[in-house]
Amino acid sequence: MSVREHVTEQLREKLTPQHLEVVNESHMHAGPKDAETHFKVVVVSPLFEGMTAVKRHQLVYGALGEMMSKKPSQGGIHALAITSRTPAEWAERPAANVSPLCASKGK
Repeated sequence: MSVREHVTEQLREKLTPQHLEVVNESHMHAGPKDAETHFKVVVVSPLFEGMTAVKRHQLVYGALGEMMSKKPSQGGIHALAITSRTPAEWAERPAANVSPLCASKGK
């Protein structure tokens, strides 16, 4: 199972999202072509109701568990960009932020 598939599986299982996007953005960063180290997730879940952005992100990190503490060479995640919204917030603004290229990409 790829890292992306594992991230998707864990977020679906733990957060029961109404909408979920898991995008491998590793190609935008320095490293091997087939790397799975940098991800962007868009999670829309009713579990986020009444939570601050920090609490939402903690919930996402918690759902990914040890993937966040492992080294990328061991199937861990180096960087995670998170868009976390409630269904009502998503209905008002159904788009995620665009991630910039990494400064070290061209090096």
